[in-house]
Amino acid sequence: MTTSPTVSPTQSSQVARKPYPNYKVIVLNDDFNTFQHVAECLMKYIPGMTSDRAWSLTEQVHFEGQAIVWVGPQEPAELYHQQLSRAGLTMAPLEAA
Repeated sequence: MTTSPTVSPTQSSQVARKPYPNYKVIVLNDDFNTFQHVAECLMKYIPGMTSDRAWSLTEQVHFEGQAIVWVGPQEPAELYHQQLSRAGLTMAPLEAA
């Protein structure tokens, strides 16, 4: 009786890289923040936010009830969310984009 050599299954040395998810920073409409305050907060805390973009987003918050003001990696999203919240804006919970 002859025995054949045992062949072990080959293991893949490749690692599937899964990108980190992006997160959405969403400002909600409320009855106590002024347009001016919301726009100023967006310009102050969101990098690269222009005056025109801040006012456009502020109008979207007012007329549609909310606006996504920034999308990106979790850590900066948490920072911007916290800063805007501390400035008095009403924020939706962070959610994956």
